[in-house]
Amino acid sequence: MTTTNTDSFFVNWTPRLLSLLRIVAGFLFMAHGAQKLFGFLAPPGAPSPPLMSQMGIGGVLEFFGGLLLVLGLFTRPVAFILSGMMAVAYFQMHAPAGFWPLQNRGELAVLYCFLFLFLAVAGGGEWSLDRLLRRGSRTPLNGTGERA
Repeated sequence: MTTTNTDSFFVNWTPRLLSLLRIVAGFLFMAHGAQKLFGFLAPPGAPSPPLMSQMGIGGVLEFFGGLLLVLGLFTRPVAFILSGMMAVAYFQMHAPAGFWPLQNRGELAVLYCFLFLFLAVAGGGEWSLDRLLRRGSRTPLNGTGERA
């Protein structure tokens, strides 16, 4: 395999794998919201938080924000909001229990925070409704399926 073929492979597949990363992360994030809002896979007898509480609003953002990420619709602003939400979740719920994420059980919050921050910058990738809606635009698209 020559360097040109290798470069071509990466250029072709990077936007597709970006989409796959977005879809999987959104789907997994939706489960957290479904647990809070609908009791999906919640421990038996666990109460659902009031909708207008911080946990309830978090569940709404997790479920519907995750759904928008799965669809690749409004990817950048949704991912930015979710990144901020996960930063708040980390510092409010995990950091008081200790400095290290492994110690305070905050690894997932940190990982989601930076994954969503990446998606806020990178966009939804090739397989997204954002790209489909912009397809008719005269602005050229870069390799990630977003405006150049």
